Amino acid sequence: MKRRNGGGEHPAWARRGAAALLSIAACAQAQQPRPARGASGGLDPVTVSATRIEQRSFDAPAAIDAIGRDAIRQQMPGIDLSESLGRIPGIRARKRENFAQDLQLSSRGFGARAAFGVRGVRLLQDGIPFTAPDGQGQTGLFDLEAAERIEVLRGPFAALYGNASGGLVSVFTGDPPQHPTWRATGHGGSFGAWKSGAGVGDTIGAVGVRADASRFDTDGYREHSRTRRDLASARLTYVGNPDNRFALDATVLDQPDTADPLGLTRQQVKQNPRQAGTGAIAFDTRKSVQHRQLGLSWQSRLGARDTLTLRGHLGARQVTQFLAFSGAAASSSGGVVDLDRSFGGASLQWTHSAVLAGGHLDIMLGIDGDRMQERRRGYVNASGVAGALRRNEMDTAASLGHYAIAEWWFAPDWKLSGGVRRSSVSFDVRDDFVTAFNPDDSGSKRYAATNPVIGLLHALSDTVDLYASVGRGFETPTFAELAYRPDGVPGLKFALEPSRSTNHEAGIRMMFGRAGRLNLAVFRTTTRNDIVPDVNTGGRTTFRNAARTARRGIELGMESELGAGFSGSLAWTLVDAKFRDYLSTSGTDLSGNAIPGVPRSSLYAELVWRDAASGFVTGVEGRWAAKLAADDANSEYAGSHAVLGWRAGFDWRFGRLRLSPFVRVDNLSDTRYVGSVIVNAANGRYYEPAPWRNWLVGARASYTF
Repeated sequence: MKRRNGGGEHPAWARRGAAALLSIAACAQAQQPRPARGASGGLDPVTVSATRIEQRSFDAPAAIDAIGRDAIRQQMPGIDLSESLGRIPGIRARKRENFAQDLQLSSRGFGARAAFGVRGVRLLQDGIPFTAPDGQGQTGLFDLEAAERIEVLRGPFAALYGNASGGLVSVFTGDPPQHPTWRATGHGGSFGAWKSGAGVGDTIGAVGVRADASRFDTDGYREHSRTRRDLASARLTYVGNPDNRFALDATVLDQPDTADPLGLTRQQVKQNPRQAGTGAIAFDTRKSVQHRQLGLSWQSRLGARDTLTLRGHLGARQVTQFLAFSGAAASSSGGVVDLDRSFGGASLQWTHSAVLAGGHLDIMLGIDGDRMQERRRGYVNASGVAGALRRNEMDTAASLGHYAIAEWWFAPDWKLSGGVRRSSVSFDVRDDFVTAFNPDDSGSKRYAATNPVIGLLHALSDTVDLYASVGRGFETPTFAELAYRPDGVPGLKFALEPSRSTNHEAGIRMMFGRAGRLNLAVFRTTTRNDIVPDVNTGGRTTFRNAARTARRGIELGMESELGAGFSGSLAWTLVDAKFRDYLSTSGTDLSGNAIPGVPRSSLYAELVWRDAASGFVTGVEGRWAAKLAADDANSEYAGSHAVLGWRAGFDWRFGRLRLSPFVRVDNLSDTRYVGSVIVNAANGRYYEPAPWRNWLVGARASYTF
């Protein structure tokens, strides 16, 4: 007798994935030995993201990948994460050609629902959260010119970071240079886009400092999408002795009056994909953002076996957004959103190393807490001018997490990893705008969950690992998702419940000496009360809980030095993301429909050639994505597309001067396609067209004194 959703006979996709794992494992025994466990270098970078305990990514029982400095910046504009994350399987990072709504980032289908910002994936920089206590994150804060590496974690172990189901993206800033160094960057290209930036750095004794600043400006591919973004970051380090390290990091973002072109209907895309959406011009839809954040970290070795790490951060964020309607009704929340936020948090973790039953054991205990307080006001949008007040409240969100993690090599070739985290997130609203048409919407709610994770790794040889893991996940609604009710009246929709997921993952990793690497993972995630968009109108989105959803799939990542100066990489993702049990608000049964915003399959491939003698580098990259549903009913789809890009440049060194000019052309075939969708947008305005063929010319330079 077969069970429908677990147990009994495994589904076909799982049998195929398991067969692939065993086949690759059987072929791997003859590979050359890898470096000794604990070493780093080559294609096996050190990572701290999977279990919070520093180790090689090859030794982590999780799907985790790292992107190095060259891949982040070499012949890249350095604008957002979509430039680099395409090479990671399981991750979908789409530039929306709409900087008012930020990058569209999802992991294994989680986060695809976000109409703005990042949801379902946690963001960190140097261990400091770029995700608010309620789970909303912003990728626009990352300064890629200062980044040393990017780590991406998917699967069960993301639960150890709290309020996230899809995974973790962690950016690490480069340390200050050992000698006085000056840096500059600049580029110009299609649609009036240009960027200029500069940086300095030095280390004197135990103190190091670096600072970077840049301005990006573009007219935008579409009408009414002009953007100006000023971004600055700084790092101060103090290393008094090898056992103590202190770092102070600052981030400043200023992005005034970023135009929002809104989504288009299918007919509008056919007529003119560069036009602005209905209401964008009339209501002058736009967003202004100011963000200031300061973070510090201190790490101290307390003897040979113990390490203590303390982190803290604080900051302020102001956002003003004009939506595509007036919001003039007495019971409305207004068509202008004005947010004034202050936030902060701290974390403390202790790590202990020991020997248990002859095997190495690492134990970590930690606690972290974050809090934000936000004055939320709403005004009438009088044709692009803020009018009468329609909303005024003080919103407070706080999160607190306790966790315990252990990793134990209980046999020479076997490692057991696991942990448990207790998370709680509370919301409180004090309504200061109470009228005869607008009753008091004050209230509070607290969500909590305990999430265990366990993983097992087996080293088949020095170059081949098998692993499997399972865990529970927890994701609360954000303030943005609680902010509006479907009926349009003010107040928070506290009826939303947190989503709870069960995550399974198994995979194999192989290394080919120091020149090649292969990662293959199969996964399945089932979720109860998944939070999905209900209706998206004029930039305002309401949300509801889906009863149950399921995501299952396969991820394949490869990279290799091919000889004669050639290297290549490939990332392929297959995701079957569906509603398992879901009724629409009208009572229609949507069970079995595809979760919108998630393509069933996607592929990234790159071939690069380097000439060491001249410093010349050129490469071709291709991206393909299957069609994806735009709404829960699967009544409309964005079509599949394939695009090619070409880049070339030099890496010249003249004594202490390093100069790297470059040129790149994206969408070589001038393909017309939709790059991203706004899930469940009202009136069929789902589509955000991607640009046609576009070019960029620029250079980076540095001088060490």
